[in-house]
Order: sequence, then C-alpha cells, then structure tokens
Amino acid sequence: MKVACVGGGPAGLYFSILMKRQDPSHDITVHERNAAGSTYGWGVTYWGSLIDKLHVHDPESAVAISKSSVRWSDGVAHVGDLKTVHHGDTGFGIGRRKLLDILAERARSLGVRVEFEHPVADAAELPDADLVVACDGVGSALRERHAAHFGTEATAGHNTYIWLGTTKVFDSFTFAFVETEHGWIWCYAYGFSEDGSTCIVECSPATWTGLGLDKASEADGLALLERLFARPLDGHRLIGRAHADGSAQWLNFRTLTNRTWHHGNLVLLGDAAHTTHYSIGAGTTLALEDAIALAGALRGYGRSSRSSRNNGSEATGATGATGAAEPAALPGPAGAAEPAGLPGPAGPADGATGPAAYDVDPELRAALVRYERERRAALLPVQSAARYSAQWYENLPRYIHLAPSQMFALLGQRHSPLLPHIPPQLYYRIDRAAEQLEALRRLKRWLGPRVARTLHARSRASGS
Repeated sequence: MKVACVGGGPAGLYFSILMKRQDPSHDITVHERNAAGSTYGWGVTYWGSLIDKLHVHDPESAVAISKSSVRWSDGVAHVGDLKTVHHGDTGFGIGRRKLLDILAERARSLGVRVEFEHPVADAAELPDADLVVACDGVGSALRERHAAHFGTEATAGHNTYIWLGTTKVFDSFTFAFVETEHGWIWCYAYGFSEDGSTCIVECSPATWTGLGLDKASEADGLALLERLFARPLDGHRLIGRAHADGSAQWLNFRTLTNRTWHHGNLVLLGDAAHTTHYSIGAGTTLALEDAIALAGALRGYGRSSRSSRNNGSEATGATGATGAAEPAALPGPAGAAEPAGLPGPAGPADGATGPAAYDVDPELRAALVRYERERRAALLPVQSAARYSAQWYENLPRYIHLAPSQMFALLGQRHSPLLPHIPPQLYYRIDRAAEQLEALRRLKRWLGPRVARTLHARSRASGS
C-alpha cells in the first residue's frame, strides 16, 4: 500500500510506524512543512494508560518515550497565598521536540521516508497514493480544500490563553490562581525535562484587557506574568514565542469537529479531525490513539485491493468488500446523530471533487468507516469532559472563594456535567459522601452522562 502522511506530528509519525510494523512492504512518506528539529509548544502531558498502549503496539518507541519522560504523582494548587496538595494518579511530561525526534527516528529505521520542509496544501501536489492521511493539525490545509464535504465546525472558547515555557522545573502538576484588580488569572504548569516546564496562562477577556496584555509586547507581557506568578515560579523566567511584530501569541482555544472524517482516499487524523480543550491534557494521547485505530482498521488491506481496482471492480453499492455498510449517520458528541450526507461509494456528496472522489476502493472505504466509527465512540466521553472542564474555568468565580481544599476537590471534578447545576458546596458534600456510599456513587455515575446528553441535545436544538 502506498501512503502519504501530510504532517509530521505525533499522529502521522506514529501511524507510519504502525503501518510499517504491520507490513514492511508498505510505501510510506511523511511530508512535514517545517524544518527538522523545529516545533511549536514546549512539553506535552500524558497518563500511564497511554504508555501501556504504546508498549503493546510498538515496544521500541514506547521504551524510548518512557525513558525521556518525567513523572509526577501530586497536584499542587496555589490560590493567592494559600497552597493545597492533592495526591493522585501518576502523570508524565515529555518535550514535544523530543517526542517528535523519537518517533521520526523510529519511523526512518523502519523504512518510512520523512521529508521536512515539504508543505502540502492540496493532495493533487502529491504523487499517486492509495491513502492520503491529513494529520496537518487544526488548520489542516487538506481538510479546508474540502471543508463543505467534511462539515468542519470550529467554536472559539471564551477565555484567552498563552502557551509558554519556563526554566522552573515543576515536580508536581501545578495550578496557580492570582487575583488582580481586573479579575483572576491562572496558570497550569508541569515539567517535561530536567531543564524546563510548560506553563499555560489563562484568563477572562476582561482580565486580559484590564491588565493591558492585549496591547503589551511579548517582553512586557512576560515581565508582568512573571511578577504575578512570582511565587510558583520561584524567580524563574517565562519563555514565549513572539509573532514577527513582537506581539505575544495569545489565543482563544478552538474546539473543532467534523461531520465526517474521510473523503475518497483522504482521511483525517488527530487535530485535523477533532480538538479537545487543553485543560484535560488529552491532545497527544488522542492523536496517538487515532493512529492506533486507523492502522488497526487498515490491517491486511492492500494485498489485493490495488489489483482488483485495476481490473475495474469499483464499488457499485453501499457495502464494502468486508460487508460493512456505510451508516446514514454517525454519532456526534453525547450520542446525538449527525445529519446524513456521507458520500456513497458510487460518488461524492455535496458536489465534492478531489482525492479519488469517484474511484474509492470499497475495502479502503470500509476500513475508513470502521476507523471513524471506533474513534467517534471513544471520543464521546473525552469531548464531554473537555467541554465541562473549559466551562469550569470560564466560571471560575463560582468556585474560587471556597476553602482551598474544597476548591481543589471541585477542580478535580470539573469534568462532571452535574457540577454546573448544583451549588458548589452541596456538590462537594455529595462527592465526599459518594466516596463512602457505593449506592450514591453508582447514582452519580448513572446520572452524570444522562444530564450531559440532555443538555447537549438542548444546546444543539437551540443552536439550530
């Protein structure tokens, strides 16, 4: 099978590794627009369950990633002058550049061609391939070429944030909340190497403009943030990535969804397909899990499909070679059905043209349907958790004046769909009681997803 991966991030590189492990005869090229060794971001975070999965699928890269990661088991929250510590699950951090270096080296060792400084804006720019994987991020150029078909929607979050590095090495996952005359501003920080940490700063638009961060140069903005977070930073510097004009890279997070993830022989992977709010620390994990699922769906494909296609055996019905029928609608977030309109094998929907729009191997199509169905189902609880996590921070004044131990406990419960609808102190008491009473714990687990589905359905209805 000939595969072109557009985007040299974790998703594309890991997918290429898995495909080569499944069948060394696959011809795979990864096209990355940036130069080797250049990457945005500082460190990424993940949890122990991910490294277990990586060991199953490619032990060699899993060992290298594990050895290059730092770990923590405590969470620390600074609220003003107060500090509280929570002993929890073990988390891990690794430098993004280090992660990409490990995956690129492993891919090359298996025979994958990794081509840097090779931007691709249109699949037509690529040599003929059986499969084109768009893993070029949230702003995917390949996806945007067929935006009407994919049904791409991006929703900007309310709060403003900036992704920074720091020379302070945090040995715990650290939150710091600072009150200013213009409102609260806070950061999340975690170590990713022996030399540095990631530090994400967030605040409401009113606080951002009130502090003058909307007009400050990057240097002036960093100096202000260093003063505000002097206590957790222990006098260490913050490090940014300024725009060409010297302004800071403040952003509003974009939650991205797509109605479908494949078009002809083009398939979306990682952030090109979906994003989840950074506050749950799942982006890299989801990208790698996408790669695992896509490679799994394609296992065994390619040995006979090319010859059958050359013999003129294109699909003429709605069932692929494996007998898997294309669904009229795939489940959206919280179980809501997405509108019909996915293209049948005989031709494209929405008048789309593009990558193999009319000549799609039915076996490939069935594999892409399986991949999309599996990942959509797996993403439902994660996307729900991300929505509620983002909303918790957007409604920070509701929780910030609780006792630090209570506030930190509800910070850990921010994914709950029940929390926004129950007074915080009452929720805290219910949560503590649920730890002691199994029946109450089961009721809480049963009720939460049902509340989430109902509220999401109402939100979609009001939006339409």
